Amino acid sequence: MNSSRSRSSDRTASLGSAVRTLASWTLLSRGLGLVRDLATARAFLDSPIASAFAAAFALPNLFRRLFGEGALSAAFIPAYTRALEEDAELARRLASLTIALVVGATALAVAVGEGVLLLLLAWLPEHSERAFSFELMMLLLPYMPMICATALLGGMLHVHGRFAPTAAAPVLLNLAMIAAAATHFLSNEPDPRTTARLVAIAALIAGVAQVAWSLLALRGFVRWTSHVRAAGERAKHMLRRFVPAALGLGAVQLNTFIDTLLAMWPIWVGPLFFGWTYPLDETSNGVLFFTQRLYQFPLGVFGIAVATAVFPLLARAAGDERVFRDTLRRGLRLSLFIGLPASIGLALVAGDLVRALFAGGGADVSFSADGIETAERVLVAYAAGVWAYSLNHVLARAFFAQGDTTTPTRVAASMVLLNVGLNLALIWSLGAAGLAWSTAACAAIQALLLAMLLRRRVAAPWVARPDVMAVLRIAAASMAMFVAVLLVSRWLGTRESWTQQVVGLSVLVAVGGGVYLGAAVTLRCPEMTWLLPTRESEPT
Repeated sequence: MNSSRSRSSDRTASLGSAVRTLASWTLLSRGLGLVRDLATARAFLDSPIASAFAAAFALPNLFRRLFGEGALSAAFIPAYTRALEEDAELARRLASLTIALVVGATALAVAVGEGVLLLLLAWLPEHSERAFSFELMMLLLPYMPMICATALLGGMLHVHGRFAPTAAAPVLLNLAMIAAAATHFLSNEPDPRTTARLVAIAALIAGVAQVAWSLLALRGFVRWTSHVRAAGERAKHMLRRFVPAALGLGAVQLNTFIDTLLAMWPIWVGPLFFGWTYPLDETSNGVLFFTQRLYQFPLGVFGIAVATAVFPLLARAAGDERVFRDTLRRGLRLSLFIGLPASIGLALVAGDLVRALFAGGGADVSFSADGIETAERVLVAYAAGVWAYSLNHVLARAFFAQGDTTTPTRVAASMVLLNVGLNLALIWSLGAAGLAWSTAACAAIQALLLAMLLRRRVAAPWVARPDVMAVLRIAAASMAMFVAVLLVSRWLGTRESWTQQVVGLSVLVAVGGGVYLGAAVTLRCPEMTWLLPTRESEPT
């Protein structure tokens, strides 16, 4: 029994240590990312140029989610983990073959994409905003193989227990894009289109640097080889898991593309939607993009950090149901411990946050009044789903760790029709915020479905009384934070000037964070200790 509790303590410490490492580096990366987004938002403002840049930057990221961090990563990491345990030589051949396949497939996709965009530019009627959008997409498409390779190399590093290099890699991208965006404010005659091109080129340069950084971090763990035939059977087995997942995630990525298409409709198609005046304008995609970055900050720093750290632990425990269940419980509780207060807090400070970041400093570097109002409504909608986004990352990885890449992608694919239907229904009354509310609602439904399906797979209940009590404690601490922030916000009164909004935001964040942590300590939430550099026993 003591040995069992000791192993449980080791797993908790291991998960907590990995989350701390990932969160620390990701905090730096996301902090720089926030500076990057602030610089580009102030350079492009709520304009068609911002929408064009957002669409172009989203395209390689769609493939990253499919190849680098999605279905292929989910199939590769368990296969690579098992290969390492059996034969290091086989593992390095499998890694070499997988990287070659990813780079080859994405390079082919780039060639096809460039050709399609060239044909569209040649055949479609002349339209300056659409032409500029396609130009940026063509410029950023070569980033696709780089970001996919970096993500897959990062998964290999996680298997070897190295989390810091992968979490630090985005720092290179952010620094490069910040430097490029800074030229806009240093120029006597700044041109947003020129700035957008420079930022895109900076992303390409950073992509090369990220691949080199990841390869350097893997030295000593992996020796690349061209003799990969021996890994052929393992690769085929991995691809058999990848294909159904890719079909499911392909539907999910199609869903994401449809969201972009709906937001970009006024630029790519025109102001009419099958005869009706379209409810979104040419600035909508840019506002959505920059607002998404705000809710992705807490999600990326903590939510994804938990899921990333727990995935290798789940993969190693796939053959031991008790260990698997306990690891999963910790991952889910940590996600909720961070995600629920993040959802509530972000919604409460949405107005001050949007105005602090996107307003002030003069008309030449500030969003319009309509853009600010739209961004605030969009952020409240996205914030409502932060807890669900966090849980989904952990729940999906639990299936992946068991070798089931089909179930979570089928669930995600089932959300496509619902999301599209909600999008088309809500944009007419809520505008751009309708897209965000649809995303949040589908994320919540997806989390519920995944949890129900996963409970059927795990024979013993993984939602026990301690977990129910933990959720109640987290909810109580979050409610205390909600009341405190609401009262302080009303006490501060109307905050009209930019300075007042910045001060109000600082006060509200400090009060909310302080009250939540204080309530968590008072209620003895064990999740607090899991994140500290201490060794704990079984969760309570």
